Amino acid sequence: STWGYKLMVSKPEHALPPEQYYNEQEALKYSNNTHIIDVQTQLAERALEILAIPPEKKALLLDIGCGSGISGTVLSEHGHEWIGLDISKYMLNVAVDREVDGDLLYADMGQGFGFRPGTFDGAISISAIQWLCTAETKLENPFKRIHIFFETLYRLLVRGGRCALQFYPHNADQIELLTNAALKCGFTGGMIIDYPHSTKAKKYFLMLNAGFSEEITKELVLPKGLEDLGDAKVEIVGKGEKKKRRGRQDERMSYKSKDWIKAKKERMKKQGR
Repeated sequence: STWGYKLMVSKPEHALPPEQYYNEQEALKYSNNTHIIDVQTQLAERALEILAIPPEKKALLLDIGCGSGISGTVLSEHGHEWIGLDISKYMLNVAVDREVDGDLLYADMGQGFGFRPGTFDGAISISAIQWLCTAETKLENPFKRIHIFFETLYRLLVRGGRCALQFYPHNADQIELLTNAALKCGFTGGMIIDYPHSTKAKKYFLMLNAGFSEEITKELVLPKGLEDLGDAKVEIVGKGEKKKRRGRQDERMSYKSKDWIKAKKERMKKQGR
């Protein structure tokens, strides 16, 4: 079966529903893993690059499957406002404790979005929409969930708004299903594959445009995928080597580490709390 019912446990989406898989323990482990933080940050930076927001514009963005706010932090660092939603309340609790700048919603993306039409300038999603392709019971219908997802996503974007949805497809059928569903709902765009010749570094981004607006100066040409690992904004290094972030010297603090707690106390003191 293309979708299957827990046929594999190598990927989270084949083990349990996200709201069960990302329990309190898993959420804390995920948010303290420096490798995961680095990878998610890199993917969020790339998604923002694909959105191609003009430098002078400060956008309102939707972060779908925002988790503990790692990707949202990237959006904030670039000066954008954002609203994040996730189905794991434990991930959202971590995001609250981390004092992220965005607003957070506890919601299931497979049930669609209730925002007013034209609310958002764009949307990103990091490592999340592959969950739409799974079903825990025969009563669940991935096709309907995917259609509702893209139908309501199209509606909430401004005319010409762009999405960059990074995900981990199980097979080519899932890529085709998600892409075709998006196009049927009115989007234009397609797949961007970074590092297509690398087994470990290969990444899939579904880039979508919600119609076209002359006021939004974005070409409808699909951006090229990255070919050379050296082109990435974040270097990928081997084990035992120090990871370096180009153009950024600050080290990200692990959630609830000594440095994180100290920094939080300083922020609260400045705020008079």
